[in-house]
Amino acid sequence: MDSIRFRSDTVLSDVHMYTPNIRHLMVRLNAVGQPVFVSKFKILRNINACSKDDLGDLSNEGNRVHVDVDHALTGQVGCSNTVANEKKVDKKKNTAHAEILLDDDGDLDVTRRPIDYLNSCEKNLWREKVYPTIISKGEEFSCEEYDEDCSICNEIRIEHTMDTTLEDVGKQVWRGAFLLADYILNNSYLFRSCTVLELGAGTGLTSIVMATVAKTIFCTDVGEDLMNMCERNIIVNKHIYGAAGSEIKVRELDWLRDELCTDTKNLYCWSEEEIANLYDHTDVLLAADVFYDDDLTDAFFQTIYRILSNLKNPSTTYLSVEKRLNFTLRKMDVTCDAYDHFRLCLADLKNINDGKTNFIVEPIKLTFPQFLFYERVEQLELWKIIAEPLSSNTQQ
Repeated sequence: MDSIRFRSDTVLSDVHMYTPNIRHLMVRLNAVGQPVFVSKFKILRNINACSKDDLGDLSNEGNRVHVDVDHALTGQVGCSNTVANEKKVDKKKNTAHAEILLDDDGDLDVTRRPIDYLNSCEKNLWREKVYPTIISKGEEFSCEEYDEDCSICNEIRIEHTMDTTLEDVGKQVWRGAFLLADYILNNSYLFRSCTVLELGAGTGLTSIVMATVAKTIFCTDVGEDLMNMCERNIIVNKHIYGAAGSEIKVRELDWLRDELCTDTKNLYCWSEEEIANLYDHTDVLLAADVFYDDDLTDAFFQTIYRILSNLKNPSTTYLSVEKRLNFTLRKMDVTCDAYDHFRLCLADLKNINDGKTNFIVEPIKLTFPQFLFYERVEQLELWKIIAEPLSSNTQQ
């Protein structure tokens, strides 16, 4: 009883846990044998094209979210207005009619649907038929094989896994990515024509949204299977950012290594030209919900310090984080150790006085509206780090 330890082998993102099951379509097995799902996330951007009768008042944040919930549930499940109205009428029927459904013995007498019902009433079904396709490990799979409508202009489709080990959490979609994407959509003028570096990009959702306004995005992470998935997501969502003429480059960036990978045997290696472009033109850095392990958090801050100190231009880094509360026997209290360590690293970065770069750390108020469907819990936070190179006169 002196050293009790509770261990969980897998973790599941709240985004997948609370999203209706109908929106998850299993499409394949990845190279390591994990089931891969596709989820659809709608962007509410062309608001003026929608009538008030259909969407209600979208001027406030609450209605904006509820509209997407209604469209997600009714649109994905295939529930028509006629069927929905019929359900409402059924609920209003007098309970006395229930006696008609009883047989002579008092048992419930259920009227069965005819066998050919599914074929004769397909247009009014309240439930879609789903046919998952499972393919062998590493086999190529195109979006056209599982969905004919891959180019819906306001819908992002993300391949991801669910219920992974802690080492593979990048293969899931997390609320922090949605929060950062919301901020980008609401402040697009800040990122127009920028060169952007995203660290720990995971499935690539934030980079895809950023590509709607930025010029070049270096979408980085580690792990060949994860980066394959990320690249697939970028290709299949070209309809989201293609009109902007942006370019997304998937590259390896290992926080535990001091140098960028230039080994040509690696599919996601950096060229000398790309490295020069990174340091000469990058003015925005991103990281969405990557602070869950103290060692990785330390490695992350060491990495961005090294990169920011070598950029030619002033830059701004945007970080999203979620405080995850846990009850620990060691402290006999609810704590959020990973978040506390993140804040400590932020303070250390702010206090650096190396004579080369001045770091300004500021929180960002979450007063901007939601353009994506997710639960914006109060534990979500957004931070901004402004890195200003010190002039030679200031250094003296």
